[in-house]
Amino acid sequence: MMPAEPAHILVVDDDRRLRDLLTRYLRENGFLVASASSAADARLKMTTLTFDLMVLDVMMPGESGLEFATSFRNKNDLPILMLTAMAESADRIAGLETGVDDYLVKPFEPRELLLRINSILKRMPKLEHAVEQVTMGAMVFDFTRNELIDQGKLVRLTDVECALLRTLALKAGQVLDREELIELTGAVGGGRAVDVQVTRLRRKIENNPKLPRYLQTVRGKGYVLNPD
Repeated sequence: MMPAEPAHILVVDDDRRLRDLLTRYLRENGFLVASASSAADARLKMTTLTFDLMVLDVMMPGESGLEFATSFRNKNDLPILMLTAMAESADRIAGLETGVDDYLVKPFEPRELLLRINSILKRMPKLEHAVEQVTMGAMVFDFTRNELIDQGKLVRLTDVECALLRTLALKAGQVLDREELIELTGAVGGGRAVDVQVTRLRRKIENNPKLPRYLQTVRGKGYVLNPD
């Protein structure tokens, strides 16, 4: 039986046809679903959305599903169901050793995918109520809507600004270096691009961007958000 609040699933697969089929099927069965075409795209999605489970394909160009799962599992305990066309036991073991929660070999029956997902979700501990917003003076950033509100008025943020603010807000009080921000937000252009985005974001959240109260630079280390 599905939970009262539908689980949010991220489908990561470079095969657009399969990605679309899985997305449609899972939505038809009561889940909230987002999709990503690569590991980089998945990282970007996860900076702006919260998920309950990830369905991850092994064979993807660039960073493979195994590589992504390995690096991701070091920082996040989101459940992962891995999909692969490789049926050898050694391949399945390699996937499980990365920390994934289950392994499904292609081709598979959609019903089996559904059963595997529900089985994983039932095993997961119930999470404590998450923080839904942070305040910065008269401004409020709402995690559930990914919106920045200033005294009742919506402040327009670009996708990169929103990802940057969400990432810093989720790790409020923690200093994040440029490389971490690039990885967590999917920003392109290197460290200099991060600096530019921070400057632009400050113009929107600080009364005096040149003397920031909330989004501060920690010399030689990176940036930190200190909300009220």
